[in-house]
Amino acid sequence: MHLNSCQSLISILAFSLMMLAGCNSSSSSDTGSTDNGSTDTGSTDTGSTDTGSTDTGSTGTASSAEALNVDNFVAGALASAEIEDCTLSDGTETTCYRIEAAGKAQGQTIGPFCPRTTSSTAAETGIWISADSTAQVYDADGDFILNLANLYNDTAWNGLHNDDGSVNVTLTEAACDGAAQPNVEDQYKYHCVECSTDYLDDGAIAGTYVIPVTPTPADTTSSVAATVGVALNGSELSGPAPVDAILANYTIAAFDDCGGHINLHQGYHYHAATGCTEVGAQDDGHAGLIGYAMDGYGIYGMKDADGNEESLDECRGTTDDTRGYHYHAASAGENMFIGCNHGKTVATTTAGGPPGGGPPNGGPNGTAPTR
Repeated sequence: MHLNSCQSLISILAFSLMMLAGCNSSSSSDTGSTDNGSTDTGSTDTGSTDTGSTDTGSTGTASSAEALNVDNFVAGALASAEIEDCTLSDGTETTCYRIEAAGKAQGQTIGPFCPRTTSSTAAETGIWISADSTAQVYDADGDFILNLANLYNDTAWNGLHNDDGSVNVTLTEAACDGAAQPNVEDQYKYHCVECSTDYLDDGAIAGTYVIPVTPTPADTTSSVAATVGVALNGSELSGPAPVDAILANYTIAAFDDCGGHINLHQGYHYHAATGCTEVGAQDDGHAGLIGYAMDGYGIYGMKDADGNEESLDECRGTTDDTRGYHYHAASAGENMFIGCNHGKTVATTTAGGPPGGGPPNGGPNGTAPTR
């Protein structure tokens, strides 16, 4: 732990109490990918979505039920979780977890993503989203590729497939990198963009997240950053995907059925919650825990065990006696996890997701963003 000597005993005691309280959830093994027709719950990338800084109407500190509990993470998801002194965005001095996440989506099968032919089925491919008021989730199968010209009212989309029925897919590391830039190289336009964990050292890129040990409600809400938070399986929960920029280059950056895809800067990360990441089962039938936001509050699935949604505030948050304040992820087609930050975040953080500009690159640990 990186603690000043004068604070070590107090911080250790606070840590011990927090660990005993935690969130009332347990980490179970992930369910893996769901069938491709999923309509879901979830998110994605390019920087912030401003909420207008609305007053939260709450003061004081969070209850122990709201505190991040490292025991909720899937085994192997975290390389380390240490407590250190930190400064919140309003100048408050407090303690934070410095979480080093492995980034490997522990317990989940990654992919598939793009169709290889216009005959590819939903079971062989991933999904795509409308990211507009219709909040539509599409199977990224062969029929989807054939229908792109109609969907986007532009015959240029017919360039994604060929007369022999093959689909243009980025199948090499060079192609993945070339298609994941703000200005896509001409040779990689008219492609379905996918990358492989084979291009990454150890198949993943670790992410660093600095999150308050105990979340504190802010006087006003704040817009979410490029990194929304961290999933219990060790992968990043990213902000809204830059769908308009992706489409402007005649590319489709397909997600797998779990709402994630890969780039060379973040590795595998999520832009949507489709059920795969709800590994923190709740005993009372409440939606499962997905992970933690950068302000320290838990993010849960969209619906409970009976398929019901709760009444939420503008940040997609609510409060109950078991979990305290917490968020519920949006549907995948809405292109976000949460609407804003209810709590205070650290003044600076080394985590970072895909910013605006194109398909999927942009990285944790402060790396330069591309797509």
